Amino acid sequence: MTHTQKAQPLNITSCVKEVVGDKKLALTIDTSSEGLAMVLKDYQELALKYLWRLDGEGASSRDVWVQVNEDLEGSKTISRASIINFLNSMVDEGVLNYTETTGKGGHRRIYTAKYDEAEFKEYVAKVVLKNLLRDFPEETKRVIKTI
Repeated sequence: MTHTQKAQPLNITSCVKEVVGDKKLALTIDTSSEGLAMVLKDYQELALKYLWRLDGEGASSRDVWVQVNEDLEGSKTISRASIINFLNSMVDEGVLNYTETTGKGGHRRIYTAKYDEAEFKEYVAKVVLKNLLRDFPEETKRVIKTI
């Protein structure tokens, strides 16, 4: 890279993987972003923040979808399928829990947060560090000592 080239954001998906059951789930980190935006899209962050505000009460995918689109304030619209896919991936990741209820239209999931916001951030840090230590143990230990 020359001095005039701008450094590209680091995407470290390949080295940050957590095994959950028999599934390997990837956590993508965009180092050019800040805060939760490093690991979540804007609508995903809004979905989790909504569930955190409910403080264990839980919400259906429809409730989350409606709230996220309200919170986006017309800047864009997110499909219900995107919300459902995200919520289910967070269940698979171990970040959300769900219970099934039956009503008109059949079965539906009610999602609750397994972690509050601080605990989720700690979870992300743990996954990242655990996998960096697994893949680059000596280098990671050296860097941690300098922080």
